[in-house]
Amino acid sequence: MATITTPRLQLSPFKPSDWAFFRSLREDRAIMRYMAAIAPEKETRRLFAIRLAAPHTFVIRAHGNGTPLGDIGLQISAKFREEADIGYTVIPQAQGKGYASEALRAVCDYAFSQAGVKAINAYVLADNAGSVRVLEKQGFVRTQVLEKAYEINGVRYDDWVYRLECGAV
Repeated sequence: MATITTPRLQLSPFKPSDWAFFRSLREDRAIMRYMAAIAPEKETRRLFAIRLAAPHTFVIRAHGNGTPLGDIGLQISAKFREEADIGYTVIPQAQGKGYASEALRAVCDYAFSQAGVKAINAYVLADNAGSVRVLEKQGFVRTQVLEKAYEINGVRYDDWVYRLECGAV
């Protein structure tokens, strides 16, 4: 599994020792308000096991000291191998500092140059202005609005679909 290095970040595969960090991400209400309801620990452990085995999923770490700042990953389509979905989270203390943009740029470059991907899709809640800015800054284009299509804790939200095609940036 690949490790990706940028000027400020190291994106490395998940290791068993990342469990506490992953659990803290999935229990942080500020992060999860845009993703899903906070799941029971058993479900969070199941998701962590998937991350451990996933070939294109990374912990975002500060270059030099290795402090975990978030996670990012590609899910390449089983049916359309040249397409992938991307998702990312960054801890609140690291938001607004360009880390998500830097990690997204690096993983998109990796997807296009090494993973055989030609197009990357991202789904973001319309209310998540920070993530919308990150995607649009990277060159993702909104292609669809799924009205009230995503539910978190009994509340329905509009889900925006973004796409970046190889060579578009």
